[in-house]
Amino acid sequence: MAKHIVVVGSLNMDLVVRAAHLPQAGETILGSDFRTFPGGKGANQAVAAARLGGTVKMIGRVGADDFGNALLQNAAADGVDTTYLLQDSEASTGVALITVDSAGQNTIVVASGANGRLTAEDVTNAEEAFRGAAVLLLQLESPLTAVGRAIELAKQHGAKVILNPAPAQVLEAALLSGVDYLIPNQTELALLTGIEHIPDALSALHRWGVRCVIVTLGGEGALLVDNGVEIHLPAYRVPVVDTTAAGDAFVGAFAVALTEGLTPRQAVEWGNAAGALAVTRAGAQPSLPTRQEFDRLIKAVNISAASNCC
Repeated sequence: MAKHIVVVGSLNMDLVVRAAHLPQAGETILGSDFRTFPGGKGANQAVAAARLGGTVKMIGRVGADDFGNALLQNAAADGVDTTYLLQDSEASTGVALITVDSAGQNTIVVASGANGRLTAEDVTNAEEAFRGAAVLLLQLESPLTAVGRAIELAKQHGAKVILNPAPAQVLEAALLSGVDYLIPNQTELALLTGIEHIPDALSALHRWGVRCVIVTLGGEGALLVDNGVEIHLPAYRVPVVDTTAAGDAFVGAFAVALTEGLTPRQAVEWGNAAGALAVTRAGAQPSLPTRQEFDRLIKAVNISAASNCC
């Protein structure tokens, strides 16, 4: 039986406006409609994994407010174990201000709120969640002290560590060396390493102790680099409605694939499929596919029979 996934990360309420184009600096534009969606990279990835059949336990903070209550209820409804999610009476729930243009591209500004108050002590107090875990899933919308403590506990309990370094920032090599699977997009890779050229950036990460890197390339798919072997896996061609949370769908699917015993290459194939399904619908968590939808797609393209070469 597959072991469970621990997610340490953020929960936000997404405030989304659709517009004909994304505003430039100093420009005011009129949007067409406004909606709220449950979001936050941590919660998105937790829900993505749970909808795809993963057993998920999440560690994080929300405010003691209406948004926080709604996010807790939503996560639980999608099958995420919310035992280790705390409600903070001294900070509001995080929010993300999102503009989506007619091509489905977006800009996002996050106000972290309670997410920024997650502590290493909070993670230590939730150590029980790590017992028997196969995978720890992390992003960078939580304080690095909490991220670092989570990596320590994952190593102690034999779990593989996946880090999606978003929003990107420079990280110490000591933290990166504890990561088994690093999943940045091209922009995050450049910001993380300070190097624009992808091969040189990947070489730097290898020197810092990162063995396996998956660079997501949007409409071009993903580049898997595992112990020096590079494989490009193309994206699926689908109509794009909204790219919000496509990366989170990818990461959640990748994590579930690992818990089901698949190879990194097969896990990337799963990620590409989940990301493709996500961009065909609006919103963050509302766009994340169910296992039934996902199984239909992977059966159609025979992903489960992908090569075991890496």
